[in-house]
Amino acid sequence: MLGDDRLPVVPVEEFLEHHRVLGSSPNTVRSYAKGLHLWWAHVAREGVGWEDPSVGTLRAFVTWLRTGVSPAVTPIAAQAPAGRSRAEATVQARLAAVVSFYRFQHDVHGRGAALARASMRSVSPGRYRPMLHHLEGRRDRRGSPLRLRAPAPAPPPVLTPAQVDAILNACARVEPERGEWRGSLRDRLLFETLAETGVRLGEALCLQHVDWHVGRGETPFIEVVPRVEHPHGQRTKGGRQRRIYVSDSLERLYSDYLWLLSDAADGAGRVLGDGWFVFVNLQREPRFRALRPESVYSLLRRLRRRLGDVVPEEVTPHWFRHTHATALLLAGVPEHVVMRRLGHADIQTMIDLYGWVTEDAELRAVAGWRGFCESWRLGDG
Repeated sequence: MLGDDRLPVVPVEEFLEHHRVLGSSPNTVRSYAKGLHLWWAHVAREGVGWEDPSVGTLRAFVTWLRTGVSPAVTPIAAQAPAGRSRAEATVQARLAAVVSFYRFQHDVHGRGAALARASMRSVSPGRYRPMLHHLEGRRDRRGSPLRLRAPAPAPPPVLTPAQVDAILNACARVEPERGEWRGSLRDRLLFETLAETGVRLGEALCLQHVDWHVGRGETPFIEVVPRVEHPHGQRTKGGRQRRIYVSDSLERLYSDYLWLLSDAADGAGRVLGDGWFVFVNLQREPRFRALRPESVYSLLRRLRRRLGDVVPEEVTPHWFRHTHATALLLAGVPEHVVMRRLGHADIQTMIDLYGWVTEDAELRAVAGWRGFCESWRLGDG
């Protein structure tokens, strides 16, 4: 993060490096950097020092994120939120970045005492008390100085089977007259892998050829293996290894891509090895280097423009993961199986995201209310 002088902001960079060393997700580090960038702009505009801000300054920051207007400004007439206003989930993420930053500053350098005091509160006193509770004394725990109400989770966006097929066919399809693939086989394999396995984009980009267990006469599967040597910082979330069984059609698609990649490597004087990343640059330089996530987002945007209204404009690679999970749950796959396949550490995480799927299916099942009443028998009188 750079300041107005175009030099790194040392306190922020120290905090971000702390999380990099701890092994925090690159997305987490990036989210913290975005939140602190906004916070630095806010304290500079308000003329407040960053070393020991008050809870009021933090409250003003939240108001500015929500409305784009400082609390010190009183609009003359009602107006729509400014363009800088953000969704409530984004506001909570930016607030969490600032709170975590000052927690670090207080522990390491003793700064941010006001926010540190406001963050300490007693453990929520419920009605239940364990045995010998009176001997434990008062316990404090850290929290946020501002406890925002969490927004109700919205159902995650999904793609229909027709939309998935449209994206796959826009990447590559077989010519009926010649029986050969036309288009980018790599792109089709990438999106078909996302749709059929539910892996995250970062996990897909981390796949190496040694992770594909195919051609053995058994059910083919992919091994999702935690690695830290990806050149673009991609990694397996949670650091857990898992096995994902795939269909024979995906196995055949991977085999066709393997032949194409092997021929391209041989033409460049290279030898394709098990340690190569599966999804690599085939046209642009450096050739055979691991694909960037930004390239995948750019590719999906180009496909969206080609397909027009067939695919939603806001589609992202993560939609394939939501679609995969939703399809499994609607098909009656047990929730703990879906959890293991998706790589969630806790089944509650999956229930929070996709619980609406099974709930909605059950509610639809009782739509024919009169059918449940047909078996009633009324006694005399």
